[in-house]
Amino acid sequence: MTSLYAIALVVFGTWIGTFGAIALKKGSHGLSFHPLKLLKNYQLIGGCALYGLSTVPFILALQHGDVSVLYPVTSLANVWVCLLSPKMLGEKMNTTKWLGIALIINGVVAISW
Repeated sequence: MTSLYAIALVVFGTWIGTFGAIALKKGSHGLSFHPLKLLKNYQLIGGCALYGLSTVPFILALQHGDVSVLYPVTSLANVWVCLLSPKMLGEKMNTTKWLGIALIINGVVAISW
């Protein structure tokens, strides 16, 4: 049985990973594979660090729940990215994205129920 605590940990991890994705997007502008420039790309490095950090709550959650329930919850990261990208990246939302968000949320609720 998967505890609500485990689900909350995964949701928290997706939130961290979302900021990692946004930082990676920002860091990808002007990306250079020159070692010195790469080391100075703090957004890219921060994005990688946040992605790595986002796995910690997921690993802790696995101690308290089924991976078949918890892993689908990670798809909420897609929802957070869609909701934050207009404000943080200037991206546009459209009807298809809103429909996708609704489907993801319904799927997560159905699996977690």
